[in-house]
Amino acid sequence: MKKGIHPDYKKMTIKCVCGNEIETGSVLDDITVEICSHCHPFYTGQQKILDSEGRVERFNKRYGNKK
Repeated sequence: MKKGIHPDYKKMTIKCVCGNEIETGSVLDDITVEICSHCHPFYTGQQKILDSEGRVERFNKRYGNKK
């Protein structure tokens, strides 16, 4: 690799507003995120499917749980 053209890659911490911190490497100095895998509803099991037209039920009726 050519010298002097690549940014300085260093260890840093990504901070979430929920308080979770993730150790990683980056060329940036400070990263703050609003949501992470620790507080995201999909990963915590609190996700709600908003379906006003019944598409999910129709799909499950056609293709789901066929035994």
